[in-house]
Amino acid sequence: MTSSGTYALNPAISGLTMLAYSRIGKRRTQITQEMLADADLESNFVQVQLGNRQPNLWRNQLFERTLEESEPSYDLPSHFIAIRDAFISITSNGVTTDRVVWPLSTMEYDALPVKLQEGPPTCYYINKLMTPTITFWPVPDGAATYVANIRILTQIQDTSLKNGVTLDMPYRALDVFVAGLAHRLSRHHARDLEAARKADFNEAWADFTSTDVEDNVALIIAPDTSGYWRS
Repeated sequence: MTSSGTYALNPAISGLTMLAYSRIGKRRTQITQEMLADADLESNFVQVQLGNRQPNLWRNQLFERTLEESEPSYDLPSHFIAIRDAFISITSNGVTTDRVVWPLSTMEYDALPVKLQEGPPTCYYINKLMTPTITFWPVPDGAATYVANIRILTQIQDTSLKNGVTLDMPYRALDVFVAGLAHRLSRHHARDLEAARKADFNEAWADFTSTDVEDNVALIIAPDTSGYWRS
C-alpha cells in the first residue's frame, strides 16, 4: 500500500458547509439561498462558541509593549480574548532580566492602597472593555527599561462562504467546526436531529481538547502572592 504523502487537508468553508447540511439530511440540491445565508451567519457563531471554550492554544500570540514611566495602563489588541501568562523584561546597566508578573482580580486591584505607587511591575490587572486594557502595578518607574511580554489568546478569524476561503483553525478542529455547524443548522432545518447533532459536537469537542494541551506540562506551581502588597 502507498500513502498519499501529503498533509494538506484544508477544505474550503463552503465545502464544510455542504457536509454540515448532509449531516442533517439535506442534499446539495435541496439547499436554497436562504439556507446558505443561515449557514454563513451560523458558521461565524460556531467560531464565537469555540473562542469562548478556552484554551485554543493555536491562537497563542506574544504581544510586546515597552512600558512608559509613570504610565500604568495600555491597550491590548482588539482581537484579544484572554491572557495565558506575562513577564517583564527589565534592562538596567546593560543587563536584561526577565521577571514573571502575576494577575490580579478586580477585587484585588481595587484593594491596592496606593495604585500609582511606582517601581518595577510585579502584577497586572485586565479590564475587558470593548477595547481591553492591561494595567501594571507598581506603575513603571524610571529606574530601568521595562518591556511587557504578554502571551495572549486571540479571536478566531471570521468565516465566509466565498469560494476558496478556509478556516483559521488547525486540521484537528475541522470535525469540531462541522459538528458545531450541523448542530446549529439543525435548529433551523431539522429540529428532530438537534439533540443528536449536539451530542456529536460535544464528542468532537472532547476529542479535540484532549490534544489541545501543552506537552510535558502536568502541573504548574506558583507562589501565593495575594495580600503581600497590603498594609
